[in-house]
Amino acid sequence: MDVDPVSRETEIVTDGAAPVSRETPAPAPEPAPFSPPAGLTDTPIAAAIADATRRRAAMQTVEVRRPAKPRVLTVANQKGGVGKTTTTVNIAAALAQSGLRVLVIDIDPQGNASTALGVDHHTEVPSIYDSVVDDLPLQEVIHPCPDITNLWCVPATIDLAGAEIELVTMVSRETRLKRALETYFEQTDPDEAFDYILIDCPPSLGLLTVNAFVAAGEVFIPIQSEYYALEGLSQLLHNIELIKAHLNPGLQVSTILLTMYDARTRLSAQVADEVREHFPDQVLKACIPRSVRISEAPSHGQTVMTYEPSSSGALSYLEAAKELAGRAAGYR
Repeated sequence: MDVDPVSRETEIVTDGAAPVSRETPAPAPEPAPFSPPAGLTDTPIAAAIADATRRRAAMQTVEVRRPAKPRVLTVANQKGGVGKTTTTVNIAAALAQSGLRVLVIDIDPQGNASTALGVDHHTEVPSIYDSVVDDLPLQEVIHPCPDITNLWCVPATIDLAGAEIELVTMVSRETRLKRALETYFEQTDPDEAFDYILIDCPPSLGLLTVNAFVAAGEVFIPIQSEYYALEGLSQLLHNIELIKAHLNPGLQVSTILLTMYDARTRLSAQVADEVREHFPDQVLKACIPRSVRISEAPSHGQTVMTYEPSSSGALSYLEAAKELAGRAAGYR
């Protein structure tokens, strides 16, 4: 007698007619978990995949809570090309995706942060220029980011290029942005206010950057993992001390993030070690690697968090954002 190799169970159906036998196949066995082919378990690619998997699992367990009061951070570095705008928009996106309310204020006349967030910044769009120069309430120049919930942007238009000259003759020219923010907080319910406000500065120490330093309580410094970045950092810290002495005594350098880090080079490791030695409490553990996906995202009007969320760059920015949020002094 032949035995059917597939286990079947038989159901007899009767409905006033002759009995009908309906045979149902047994459930298929679950597939075995994937394991890399022999000889590939110790390759650099396998190690990188395993490390990324471990880091993503760790990030899922990190809870992000609202700070006790809104944190206003100026993202600044007078040396260009260090990933300042890229860091601003991706940290903001990562915080927003974690459930926090985040605002990016773009005071760089180039408007790159506005572009990366997908917010129009042509001449007719209400922008930060209108608030700083013409006293337009901040509420009227805030635009939502189309791709990310909980993320808003105050764009920069080309009009901002002339603001440096127009501000020279104005009263309290260094505190224009500070007053706009203070008025916004006074007119906004604390439960509906932004948890984080990130100000993206131009790579210079003009009146726009000074306004950002005066308006903020913290300075967030992205540093490229190269030698010249260290020289630029010392000059930046000197300028921050001048701001503290004359305009904003409460300003502090709270966060330093290493960007464009290349683990294959000894120079990156040396720069990282030196920065951590001098600023042990400010430097984040997370480092941002050189990544093609990070560079491609702005051309699509997106951050890397939405353009390629599975990339190493997106994971690194998520780690940096959650570490930044974890350093908040008190929670709501």
